[in-house]
Amino acid sequence: MTAPAGPGRYTGWTNTHPVRLEASIEIEASPDEVWQVLTDLPAYPQWNPFITSTKVTSDGGRLEEGATLRNVMHDRTGDTVFEPELLAVDPGRELRWLGKMGPGWIADGEHRFLIEKTGVHRVRLTQSESFTGVAVPFVASRLRSDTLPQFRAMNEALVRRIGQVRSG
Repeated sequence: MTAPAGPGRYTGWTNTHPVRLEASIEIEASPDEVWQVLTDLPAYPQWNPFITSTKVTSDGGRLEEGATLRNVMHDRTGDTVFEPELLAVDPGRELRWLGKMGPGWIADGEHRFLIEKTGVHRVRLTQSESFTGVAVPFVASRLRSDTLPQFRAMNEALVRRIGQVRSG
């Protein structure tokens, strides 16, 4: 699909045609077990190859809607720091945030972890992100080649971490 000509039209088009990345994994665990690992932010440096550090930086320090995080994300190009705002904190179901580069029309990324029960003691974890903004079409191939593999690596590491927590 070709972007329309003209800066105003192009900006609008980039916000209605996101680049979407998604990686899912089936896990033998309860939604609560997955949630516990996903929201144990201080433990991320011990197991997470993608989000190597994260903490709540807003007043109160609680993982709640409207709070701000400081995430250090790692891919083959190195580390990047983002300070997203939490949009959804639904225990055992969804964690979602919005990160912005610049004033909001340069590049935004809405990152989501969705936990869906698929059976007895079995869930599907889907990690996804929708990228919008004028810079996104220029980095779309890099997002697919560098960032998407990190989603998969984090999902697999989360499964291993659940096993470690269980054996305690």
